[in-house]
Amino acid sequence: MSDNQFKTKKGTFIIPILALLAIWVVYIIEIGFGFNFNKFGIYPNNIIGLRGILFSPFIHADIKHLLNNSVPLFVMLCSLYYFYHKIATKVLVLGTLVLGFLTWFIARPANHIGASGVIYFLVSFIFFSGIFRKYYRLIALSLAVVFLYGSMIWYVLPIEESISWEGHLSGFITGLVFTILFKKVGPQPEIFEFTPNEEFENLFDENGNYIPPEEFQQPED
Repeated sequence: MSDNQFKTKKGTFIIPILALLAIWVVYIIEIGFGFNFNKFGIYPNNIIGLRGILFSPFIHADIKHLLNNSVPLFVMLCSLYYFYHKIATKVLVLGTLVLGFLTWFIARPANHIGASGVIYFLVSFIFFSGIFRKYYRLIALSLAVVFLYGSMIWYVLPIEESISWEGHLSGFITGLVFTILFKKVGPQPEIFEFTPNEEFENLFDENGNYIPPEEFQQPED
């Protein structure tokens, strides 16, 4: 795939901005009107708790939780829609559903809320996609992701009681699985094809040794 195909598309910033607005509007409504949306989070192994698969990414416990998720969510969504624009929406929607269901299946009995599961999914997908596709621009993006968010890997482990590490782990695993599923779709490394050049090839013998032109064409007696 040619580098000039990495261009800013209409959705590169629109979707990330809309996603950011959505989580902030939900929080403002919750605080402004005294609501508590935590009950709409993912509650594992409970049928009603399945609704959280759709709602939980938009719900945050407090302003610190919201701020911590806002910047990485925006950065990762912009990266997804810029570098993987042809599959971005499909990856985002399906990935959110799968990681949500996995969280519902494996997590502790509590309301799991926040966009961090989606963030871990995006970080995982973008990192592994760059490595698996072996395309230098995407590998550079993978390295940038490691530099910015590499320390996040520790939070897929149960190191803090109040953090939904199960949601983080679900997002990370889902991102890796989606990398494999979508490996052949989207940007691919550029393949160069060379046309045989007889004149050039005649400058070398069968062992690959160079034959200077004056030796190659001996004058006739």
